[in-house]
Amino acid sequence: MRTLHAVIERAEHNYSAYVEEVDGVGGVGSTLDEVKKSLEEGLKVLKDDCLEFGYQVPEALVDDYQLVFRMDTKSFLQMYCKIFTKSALERLTGINQKQLWHYANGVTKPRPAQVQKIEKALHKLGEELISLEL
Repeated sequence: MRTLHAVIERAEHNYSAYVEEVDGVGGVGSTLDEVKKSLEEGLKVLKDDCLEFGYQVPEALVDDYQLVFRMDTKSFLQMYCKIFTKSALERLTGINQKQLWHYANGVTKPRPAQVQKIEKALHKLGEELISLEL
């Protein structure tokens, strides 16, 4: 199964997404679920239309594929700002609140090591939560 990389970005009033390996297809939505569904539907329509009208299906869509969604740090921090306070993220990641504010507002872009630190802390939290039953 082929892995396709979908990038989700924050737009002014919604989220947009595209697939790095497929030109000309995008998705839009006001929530993460909506933008994912919109992108998946766009890929399906492209493939179906190519088959129906005799065009070449993009190579990335020929076989079965799975989408892996990626989001930039700024979009992530803006999306979850009502769930994760800067204080909570500081405790999880060890990155100070002022620096997180800079990342969330586009003042500075985090170095790859900082992005990995945030991602690792969030994945650890996710694993802890998944392991619990209430």
